Amino acid sequence: MASDPATVAHVLDQIAGAGEVNARKMFGEYAVYLDGKVIALICDDRPFFKATPGARALLPGAELAQPYAGAKPHLAIGDEIDTADVMVALARAVWADLPVPKPKKPRRAKR
Repeated sequence: MASDPATVAHVLDQIAGAGEVNARKMFGEYAVYLDGKVIALICDDRPFFKATPGARALLPGAELAQPYAGAKPHLAIGDEIDTADVMVALARAVWADLPVPKPKKPRRAKR
């Protein structure tokens, strides 16, 4: 089941105070980016933040679940989604724990 764009918009609104946020559609679901890093996924209308040490310290009782079959466990967000301060802190904690993305190699010109 694909996620509702209204859910994606709500999550982005809640974490907007963390920095530059956007979402990209991937296979019917969404990846959530903060300042160029993927910090969360939205699958089946539910946000799943990466389970980094900072995120787990911030929400120690959060459920760990797979956003899709075969995925690493993520923090499954429940009622916290309606508290912008918690969502911003969570987004910043995940972002701080993740490495800087590797720059993409330029594509070669076709002959």
